[in-house]
Amino acid sequence: MGQAKRAYSTRHVDFTRADRLVRSGRTPKPGDIVLARVKSIGQHARIENVHGRRGHLYVGDEIIVAYGNRYAPDQFEAFVPSDLEDCDLVAGGGVASRMTRKHVSMKNPTRIEIIGLLVAEDGAILNLGQFGIMPKSELERPQLVIAVVGSSMNAGKTTTAAGLVHGLGRAGFRVGAAKITGTGSGGDLWTMRDAGAITALDFTDAGHASTFKVDVHELAQVSAKLLDSLACAGADIAIVEIADGLLQEETAALVEMAAAHGWFDGFVFAAADAMGSAFGTKWLAERGITPIAVSGLVSASPLAASETAKCAGVPVVTLAELRDPISVTKIVFRPQIETREAA
Repeated sequence: MGQAKRAYSTRHVDFTRADRLVRSGRTPKPGDIVLARVKSIGQHARIENVHGRRGHLYVGDEIIVAYGNRYAPDQFEAFVPSDLEDCDLVAGGGVASRMTRKHVSMKNPTRIEIIGLLVAEDGAILNLGQFGIMPKSELERPQLVIAVVGSSMNAGKTTTAAGLVHGLGRAGFRVGAAKITGTGSGGDLWTMRDAGAITALDFTDAGHASTFKVDVHELAQVSAKLLDSLACAGADIAIVEIADGLLQEETAALVEMAAAHGWFDGFVFAAADAMGSAFGTKWLAERGITPIAVSGLVSASPLAASETAKCAGVPVVTLAELRDPISVTKIVFRPQIETREAA
């Protein structure tokens, strides 16, 4: 096991607690840590290690990953299997699962053979949940929290969130970033840190390899713990990204709960096109949410942006505007300014 490639998803695991491997008599659960061997190379030919480097995989490599479900319309749908037979590497960040459906553009997933679950001396399977952020009795939050949601995967949510981080950082704010839902991979966090976030966290820091099929009340705890960690790190503004589109089950449930309880101070909606913008802003309006802006891929096209502005009734802002310290401050604080002026 000492030569095994340890995946990003397992970066918080204390491997000194591993006493032995178990290969039978156990049913894997999301977050369980497993040693596996690469049988064939498919879609994911590289694995992201605990430091964020993506290293090449070879047949015969031993890898340490975590079990997890996956929901990615542009890639795979996958579920944690009920046995310890061969399964798939469904995310480069290190998620073991069994693929059920895939996008037509995807290769078959990289196939892995399960060597065994990592077990502690007391017989308990090592699980990411044992190494996540520990809850506090009194949780804090940054002074301002802006959530970025979108119409779909690859609508421009991460780029939008990074633009907000960069622009607000240039304006003099201490900005933290968090990705609340998704599948374990460090790419989005590195993007936020490169944009100037004082710290960036995701659901893997809270003990989950992915959030597909995680109960919404647990997602609420993930949100609270990540925001508390950002506040403790000194962030006065938090930019949080919620993965996938509003039609995805966990995304919809989380946004609805957040709106009902006032977790976020504002929403920015990212969409790929005007039609997605129209539907998304209407969906949000039906739940009492008016985004402070629409951005994402749609903002790259002046024609599509014009269509969006007409049908959505919400300002469409470009990436350049988000990155500009003056314009982004006006965008983010516009609701508070308008409230004061109305009073």
